[in-house]
Amino acid sequence: MKKLLPIALSNRHAHLSQNDVELLFGKGYELTVMKDLSQPGQFACKEKVDLVGPKNTIKGVRVLGPARKESQVEVSLADGFTLGLAVPVRDSGDLEGSPGVKLVGPVGEVVMEKGVIAAARHIHMSLEDAKDFGVEDKQIVKVKTSGQRGLVFENVLVRAHKSYALEMHVDLEEGNAAGVSNCDLVELIK
Repeated sequence: MKKLLPIALSNRHAHLSQNDVELLFGKGYELTVMKDLSQPGQFACKEKVDLVGPKNTIKGVRVLGPARKESQVEVSLADGFTLGLAVPVRDSGDLEGSPGVKLVGPVGEVVMEKGVIAAARHIHMSLEDAKDFGVEDKQIVKVKTSGQRGLVFENVLVRAHKSYALEMHVDLEEGNAAGVSNCDLVELIK
């Protein structure tokens, strides 16, 4: 029996601490929900920031909410090259030793000392989904895509939590290379 799950392509975005939200958008500012995302409690914001690297600027990068403990910017490897940054592939929240970037908002700027990563491919799943798929939190698995450009993604991190919705996340570059679109089904092959 095939173990299928939906895939989602992640474009560049910023997660901001409340302190950085206020520095960029104004004292007491609260992020504005534009639309809910597939993971419970997560949302795309109306707010955008510009990323200023040593080489170039990427304008209009979407902020995702809610505010976090620490700011983090997720870009593709090509975005890192455009900015002039050697961006490591990391799990979300693993920011030590990562490069920083300047964020520019409508009211102010923030210079991040660290926090720019290319997010490692991963699967969100509930604890029940993990049991059904026969995997555990933090397990590394393989996932197969189909179609004309089908391939096998290796080194996919399982992130199991009671509040997660079943979905694999890859960045836009990887999704395009595999010829997949949001909500396409892929197969967990361990």
